[in-house]
Amino acid sequence: MAFPSSFWWGTAAASTQTEGSAPASDWRAAEQAGLVPPSGDGNGFATTFADDLALFAGHGLTHQRLTLEWARLEPEPGRHDTVAVEHYRAVLEAARDAGVSPWACLHHFSSPGWFSVDEHGFPDKRSRTYYWPRHVDFVADTFGDLVAGWVPIDEPGAHARHGWLGGGHPPHVDDRQKFTEALEALHLANFDAARRLRGLGRPVAAVHDLSPLRSADTSAEADTWRRMLDDVQLTCWVDALRDGSLTVPGRAAVEQPWFRDAFDLIGISYTHAIGVHGDGSFSPYPADARVGPLGFAPWSDGLAEVLHRVAELLPDQPLLVAAHGVATDDDRWRTDLLRRSLELVDDALDDGIDVRGFFHSTGIDAYDWRRGFQAPSGLFDRDRDAKPSAALAAEIARGS
Repeated sequence: MAFPSSFWWGTAAASTQTEGSAPASDWRAAEQAGLVPPSGDGNGFATTFADDLALFAGHGLTHQRLTLEWARLEPEPGRHDTVAVEHYRAVLEAARDAGVSPWACLHHFSSPGWFSVDEHGFPDKRSRTYYWPRHVDFVADTFGDLVAGWVPIDEPGAHARHGWLGGGHPPHVDDRQKFTEALEALHLANFDAARRLRGLGRPVAAVHDLSPLRSADTSAEADTWRRMLDDVQLTCWVDALRDGSLTVPGRAAVEQPWFRDAFDLIGISYTHAIGVHGDGSFSPYPADARVGPLGFAPWSDGLAEVLHRVAELLPDQPLLVAAHGVATDDDRWRTDLLRRSLELVDDALDDGIDVRGFFHSTGIDAYDWRRGFQAPSGLFDRDRDAKPSAALAAEIARGS
């Protein structure tokens, strides 16, 4: 493998995963209600960030995607916590000092409780068009001098599915109509934030979770479900970037010509493919592949498929592997999958696909949204000892 010298190597994780849930967040409320596993202090990054960033840099991982947690910065509407502001500025300054370029994510599954509960969150038009832009502008003004790039909302599709379609995340709704409302609202919020951030001179990346979809049986119903899920996870926002028309299934198109120019990069979050059955249920794919502790089968070839498909649909849009990793105790398996995935990214570059970087999720073993600390995904363990997969990542990153 021979990656270009300009290729970005990094890691990615949310604040909840690395710092634990914010006291004022809806995720903390869900923990207290026993709806999600307790996150504690995450992997301790809040206190060890300077050493952790130096550890990443020492292994050639010189980019990090992290979350500036809204519920810490604004625990009550209109009141900003100066301690949290100083903390996140210290983290960003430590990244700069370590030679790590920080990509600031503004929202990653967790919201302030006052926003998601009292003000009804993104699906509420006033909340989306008043409270959210106010937060985006505050973060831009407060931290814009220290960030290398922006991610407005991590995986809006996954957030909508997990939160409004019975996926086990706040607000813990299971209603198909409310799901489509939330999905549209999250995409609109993502586009609006990107438009605000692009004028600051730093690249803005969308990050979407994508999975190759396969009909798991020969029924017409399985194919119908597969095509519907494909519209939900991919087509709706691709249409917005390509044609200026956001087309969430079951809702009228929202047309804005500026959708086309909202993002500098399209980030892909990829872990697995999905088998779709005629009754609407899912199963691991390939059917005979090894299944990890989260219930799906990590499959490197699916990453190549996703990269080629997005490049075909959006040929002029630079791509970023914004999150890719394997949750497992078996680091030999992780290492083999990582090597295969990187070989396929290298092949994609040879095929002329403009892939700008690869961020491993996660850097250090962190909290998992479904399994707590029972599904380690890091290149380093929580004692900060490097695994063999970290050695592979360092070898390839340094080589480029």
